[in-house]
Amino acid sequence: MSGPGFTSSGPNPAAAGSSRLPAVHDAEATWGFLEPGIDLMMTRLKEGMTYPRYMELYTVAYNHFTSSSLASSATGLGRSNGPFGSKGGTNLVGAELYKYLKNYFQTHLEEVRSGSDGLSEEPLLRFYATEWDRYTTGANFVHRLFAYLNRHWVKREKDEGRKHIYTVYILALVQWKEHMFRYVQQKGRLVQALLKQIEKQRNGEVIEASLVKKMVDSLVSLGLDETDTNRQNLGVYRHEFEKPFIDATEVYYTAESDAFVSQNTATDYMKKAETRLKEEEDRVELYLHASTRGKLVPTCDNVLVRRHSTMLWDEFQQLLDQEQGDDLFRIYTLLSRINEGLEPLRTKFELHVKRTGLAAVEKVIGGSDAGAAATNGAAAGSSSAAAPAAAASDSLDPGAYVSALLDAHRTNLNTVNLAFRGEAGFLAALDKACRDFVNRNKATGTSTSRSPELLAKHTDALLKKSNKTTAENTLEEALNDVMIVFKYIEDKDVFQKFYSKMLAKRLVNFASASDDAEANMISRLKEACGFEYTAKLARMFTDMGLSKELNDNFKETMAKNHDKAELDIDFYALVLANGFWPLQGPTTEFSIPTELLPTYERFQRHYSAKHSGRKLTWLWQLSKNEIRANHLSQKGLVFQTSTFQTAVLLQFNTNDSLTKTQLQQATGLNETTIKPVLAMLSKAKVLQPSSGDDAYELNPNFKSKKLRVNLNLPVKSEQKIESNDVLKTVDEDRRLLLQATIVRIMKSRKQLKHQTLIQETVSQVSGRFSPKVTDIKKAIDQLIEKEYLERVEGQKDMYSYLA
Repeated sequence: MSGPGFTSSGPNPAAAGSSRLPAVHDAEATWGFLEPGIDLMMTRLKEGMTYPRYMELYTVAYNHFTSSSLASSATGLGRSNGPFGSKGGTNLVGAELYKYLKNYFQTHLEEVRSGSDGLSEEPLLRFYATEWDRYTTGANFVHRLFAYLNRHWVKREKDEGRKHIYTVYILALVQWKEHMFRYVQQKGRLVQALLKQIEKQRNGEVIEASLVKKMVDSLVSLGLDETDTNRQNLGVYRHEFEKPFIDATEVYYTAESDAFVSQNTATDYMKKAETRLKEEEDRVELYLHASTRGKLVPTCDNVLVRRHSTMLWDEFQQLLDQEQGDDLFRIYTLLSRINEGLEPLRTKFELHVKRTGLAAVEKVIGGSDAGAAATNGAAAGSSSAAAPAAAASDSLDPGAYVSALLDAHRTNLNTVNLAFRGEAGFLAALDKACRDFVNRNKATGTSTSRSPELLAKHTDALLKKSNKTTAENTLEEALNDVMIVFKYIEDKDVFQKFYSKMLAKRLVNFASASDDAEANMISRLKEACGFEYTAKLARMFTDMGLSKELNDNFKETMAKNHDKAELDIDFYALVLANGFWPLQGPTTEFSIPTELLPTYERFQRHYSAKHSGRKLTWLWQLSKNEIRANHLSQKGLVFQTSTFQTAVLLQFNTNDSLTKTQLQQATGLNETTIKPVLAMLSKAKVLQPSSGDDAYELNPNFKSKKLRVNLNLPVKSEQKIESNDVLKTVDEDRRLLLQATIVRIMKSRKQLKHQTLIQETVSQVSGRFSPKVTDIKKAIDQLIEKEYLERVEGQKDMYSYLA
């Protein structure tokens, strides 16, 4: 047969002349027979060895190892308790041949290594690699030749605790390490030649990477664990190569990076460092041991990144300002490689986001330089900030304001996702900055309630029928944007109050763009703040459904019991549960016009029959009507009015001219209520001054391009008062919430120190608003007065719960 190291055979020499084979008990003769074959394997294997010849060698070795005793002339090494002896039991033959083989390896290597004298750098590496290949290949064949020795004698010796006994291949490696590697490596010349090749590659020269890998692999192979030769030991690789390699790497890149920085820009250096780091990581894959990565990468990170981190930190702001996405990603990637490398970037990014947000708001409302506001801390709430905020309060478009906040957030979020790969620290910095500029900016001044109010107004505009972007997908995206800003609102209770008020108006006026959209928004708020936050909002929708059923039933009942002529007024009533709707009760007396009275009384009776014991409180200030104007030459005109406006206009069915006093007496409205009613009707030119003091009459010449004229328009002064009323209810709700929270905490904990109670209270209510410590202290004092809490005697800062 033929194969690696074997050639085709002729006649079997063992069969032809077995008389020349050594006696099985004669170790010296056996070695004399084996040595030429072993030498052929170790030095001239390429010349080939016939299979019969190899089997002859194998048979001779096998027969010797399996002989029960040695010839009488033997030295007794196989039986004694000497270095290769057996302590007892069955004698195993092999000690003498093991010694002969060990001596052969040593002599052979002393002859081979002389060829390295006078060589250096690449020629030395090539010589070493060539001889390594030849030696290890031959040693593998010899190892198999002595298979029986490995399985039995070597195993027996190791089991009996003999040290420095190895299988044949490991023995060959041990001898190489002692008699070849140590000799060639004198004064580190072998490893220095290896490091020179790596330096050449770093300098851009082409080298034979496979040669370097072969050298590295040989050093790894020479690491032998004396206690377990099957386990890899990297001692030779680490001590002889890895440490000098790491040291050389540090020296090389320190010099190169310092020189490069002195002649190039920071962005150019980042590209250079990025390339070099990639090269070193590839180098591990190419020809180094995998474990070296753990030392090489930190060394490169330290030299190429940490040593120049100050320069990179200083460059970061310019990259942000210029929106250099690729370079931002590059600087993030580099600095993420070192401990605390990103923290200065996060701090700078947070300030940048804040400046961006403040500038976006200032652009919307106009005003002074945004950068100055950020520097002086627009969040500080100085008194000078209140003036522009107050001036912009009535004129600021909520939609434009929210869009400005979103643009600042969206731009910087995009930077985080693309340049910083959504890293948690940068997301936290973004959130902190957004929370700052959303709640404290030039539009808000010192008020933390302004942003939630404007966001609620913007949401109200989105959910109204008059909204131009009522397409389902567009509205969905708009509501997503609302929730983005809502996330950063600190006073979420203020938003809830305004939103609740505006939702009530949309429902009462049937002005919602879509019930699904309304439910969608409430679901989002519930997900963000919990069930309690939206409980009243959900109840409003329930009331709307119940009201529809009630009205349908009322119409059916009226149709059965009355002629059509009696039912000449279309009527629809919303019956709303008290305590769930943010609606004020009547603030004036009101005399129901005779034209409306029959319908009013019928509904009262119908409701009482359905729900005995319940009382209806009519909110006339929220009611609205449509009345036909029959007195004008322009036919078909319909006025859309409030019920108070209707009551005033109906008086002119029987009177040509009426004074304000007469109208008050007829309608029952007080001075505060009737004044804006008459002002609106006069402004719209539906009424005009009449002869006499403070008198009004219908304007017979009134004309309109539209057949439906809306006279029921909000008055700005009323809106301002309403906004202030909302904020007053917020303050009261907060006071009660703080007290309830403190009681809940103390009921659970029984006793708490003052500071701990404050901290827990802040933690529990922070989802609704950011409480002031002074307000919490007031709440504690009020609860002590109400005897819910008491101070523990002898401990001023300790409170106890009173059951």
